[in-house]
Amino acid sequence: MTIIFRIQYHTNWGENLRVLIDEKTTVELTTVDGYCWQGQTDYLPDTPVPLVTYRYEVWQDNCRIRREWGILPHILYITDTQERHYLVQDTWRDLPAASYRFSSAFCGENVSQRIETLPTPGNDTAIVIRALCPSNGKSTRILGITGNCKTLGNWGETAPLRMHEVKPNEWQVAIDATILPPDFTYKYVTLSPGDGSITEWEAHENRSITPPSLQPGETYVTPEEEVFFASESYKIAGCAIPVFSLRSEGSYGVGDFGDLKSFIRWAAHTHQRAVQVLPINDTTMTGTWTDSYPYSSISIYAFHPMYVDLRQLPALNDQASAITFEQKRNELNALPQVDYEAVNQWKRAYLKAIFQQEQDTVLNSNGFCEFYRENAEWLRPYAAFCYLRDKFQTPDFHQWQDYSTYHPETAEQLCTPDNEAYPETMFHCYVQYLLHVQLLDACNYGRKLGVIVKGDIPIGISRTSVEAWVEPYYFNMNGQAGAPPDAFSTKGQNWGMPTYNWKVMEKDNYQWWQRRFRKMANYFTAYRIDHILGFFRIWEIPIHSVHGLLGQFVPSLPMSVEEIESYGLHFQKDFMTRPFINDHMLDEMFGTRSQEVRDTFVRHEHHDIYSMRPEFDTQRKIEAYFAGRTDTESINLKEGLYALVSNVLFIPDRDNSTMYHPRIAVQNDYIYRQLTGQEQDAFNRLYNDYYYRRHNEFWYHEAMKKLPILTQATSMLVCGEDLGMVPDCVPWVMEQLQILSLEIQRMPKNPQDEFGHVHSYPFRSVCTIGTHDMSTFRGWWEEDRNVAARFFYHELGHWGDLPEHAPGWLCEDVVRRHLYSPSMLCILTWQDWLAMDEQLRNPDVTIERINVPANPKHYWRWRMHLTLENLIKQDAFNDKVRRMIDESGR
Repeated sequence: MTIIFRIQYHTNWGENLRVLIDEKTTVELTTVDGYCWQGQTDYLPDTPVPLVTYRYEVWQDNCRIRREWGILPHILYITDTQERHYLVQDTWRDLPAASYRFSSAFCGENVSQRIETLPTPGNDTAIVIRALCPSNGKSTRILGITGNCKTLGNWGETAPLRMHEVKPNEWQVAIDATILPPDFTYKYVTLSPGDGSITEWEAHENRSITPPSLQPGETYVTPEEEVFFASESYKIAGCAIPVFSLRSEGSYGVGDFGDLKSFIRWAAHTHQRAVQVLPINDTTMTGTWTDSYPYSSISIYAFHPMYVDLRQLPALNDQASAITFEQKRNELNALPQVDYEAVNQWKRAYLKAIFQQEQDTVLNSNGFCEFYRENAEWLRPYAAFCYLRDKFQTPDFHQWQDYSTYHPETAEQLCTPDNEAYPETMFHCYVQYLLHVQLLDACNYGRKLGVIVKGDIPIGISRTSVEAWVEPYYFNMNGQAGAPPDAFSTKGQNWGMPTYNWKVMEKDNYQWWQRRFRKMANYFTAYRIDHILGFFRIWEIPIHSVHGLLGQFVPSLPMSVEEIESYGLHFQKDFMTRPFINDHMLDEMFGTRSQEVRDTFVRHEHHDIYSMRPEFDTQRKIEAYFAGRTDTESINLKEGLYALVSNVLFIPDRDNSTMYHPRIAVQNDYIYRQLTGQEQDAFNRLYNDYYYRRHNEFWYHEAMKKLPILTQATSMLVCGEDLGMVPDCVPWVMEQLQILSLEIQRMPKNPQDEFGHVHSYPFRSVCTIGTHDMSTFRGWWEEDRNVAARFFYHELGHWGDLPEHAPGWLCEDVVRRHLYSPSMLCILTWQDWLAMDEQLRNPDVTIERINVPANPKHYWRWRMHLTLENLIKQDAFNDKVRRMIDESGR
């Protein structure tokens, strides 16, 4: 069998094309003009499956420089492996024109799994037509062709040709070439499963083929064509809510995976087709409420034990204990917010009691054994980590004595039956098994009802986590990930997490991330990449800093002294790189306490210039000095001293101290005011070039090393959180990879706009009124009356008196505008949905905020004030939501 590949592709001098077949056989192509490429191979499949998969690659100097990376490789169905010659015509294809259609969010991996046999024409010559068409949730969809000749049914006058789904969503038909005209036109259609009649015509102009002259034994194979039908609908509405915020009559003071299943039922009941949750990974470090922060987990695989639905477990045999637990459940479930510490204390105790009662049965069950075997690679280290965390009473593995450095045999030994740790390590494995079963059940329920369950992948990990212990080479432990300043956090954000060692990750093709994404795909059909900007560059803050102002982008292109001076700014190292402090600053910043600062924290150098004393020359040293002082005066003094330390114009590069970065947002600080007008102009030119132009191409290529591999590791729908200081290259990459953007009216992408224009959002986007990091619409309405007034009169076009509080009709107007936006997904927080109903919504608007990003110690504890049982009975509200969604075409 011979396969001849033909493709048109522009190359540069020195580049050549190759075909990689079935990930193992390479075929070199040749060209005479650098555009039309051709090559052939004598190929014999080594498996009985008649499908050949292949991708095109660009090589230069015997090194691959580019490869098709889409979710769908090219497919060739082999009907005869002996004497037949296949002439394959192709086009380069990274992604289908609308790759979201092929994601598990819309076509569903469980819907169309049939693989059909492609019948072989009886004659010696044939034409194979290939098409890409997802099921869109319709398991009975059958694709066909009709066209302008008798063989093709004369445009539907007679039976069209039925195509065959040789792989899910990929269709082919082989036609006897002798009964086709030299050229012909055609369209794709859907066929009735019953009589094969046409039920819908594709939304596309007529297609045409002029095949080459074929010799006996030759088959001409057309390029894959993407097929669209007008009946396909991809605009959907949904709801975002943290799992811990769910409330039902039977939950244990916190939402659980059983509640998630009920919430999915309510979403489907109101014609919502998406439910979005926050990260659900285990964050148990200290056992206190500070663990409530869901974006700093101890494992990228393990789920939080508090999400186990205890109702799905066997009853406790100990009746006295059962009564005690039930009393505590009622008490915790009646609280307006989550009592994180009490909930986890009591749920853990309940799980322990059930484990002791059921462990022999569970640990020997087929389900648990299969789960343990398939997940042992991460499950054993996680169980060992939890055991050692509790044994040493700290998650900081550096304090674990002989266990501070991870060895694989350590986890294996602690998980063996003859080890004293076995009951504890198996308990943690048992809880993860329960969570796996329950989450999988909830997400499969969503698939059954046509509801996308969308997960959230945090950008960072905790520096006291399983991954930091087991795989420290993937991380930079002497840096802290965060975000530069923005309107919501003027000092930047310091998340305290280590940054990634991308150079090491690149060596194994980012397997760490691929494993993480594949684990998510077991449950979710869509996901949100938290802080997608981190894949372009991360804001890395020195370990000695508390605020985010002293950070620098990594990777980045620092500036030399010569380059700085080329802007017309004379570089003065001591003045520009060390904190500038003078008498005027101290008096203005500290007022009556300025002398105390002079006496205690700074040292006089000369004239009116001071420097920080060595014992206070970093923010971490200052933080340690004020540890435990929570009075307002101490906090204000501490923050002022932090500001002194960050009052620099340039920051030395972390890897090369002779290169520099302009300090972010320094125009607001005292040192900037020390510059002359000419120096300020020079610095601003330098600053704008550095932050807004210098890195665009550089960061584009950094992202394109990683994101194509990661986003194509699974079939989940990919959404990116692209907020903050967004470089110009971010939209380039997201457009190329078809990653959905996040659109928020309060955070417009155009800096010239005060508010985003909902009607002009891109289709490939997720629109929302607010996120978990923002106040609800009602809360935002009351924050700044002037801003609310401009929004009310100028953006919404209303008139009359400005309401003091956001009335239900106004909230409904805002919701409706979002539903009618062009965005593919309109996912609103539950609070903003409920804001439309003044009788149902929470009268306390302040309690509805989930997180305050400016406060790194925020307590994540918001909870629904209604039970799910009550919510499903709210016929008037549910009817309104259903009607609004239906009328908007979602």
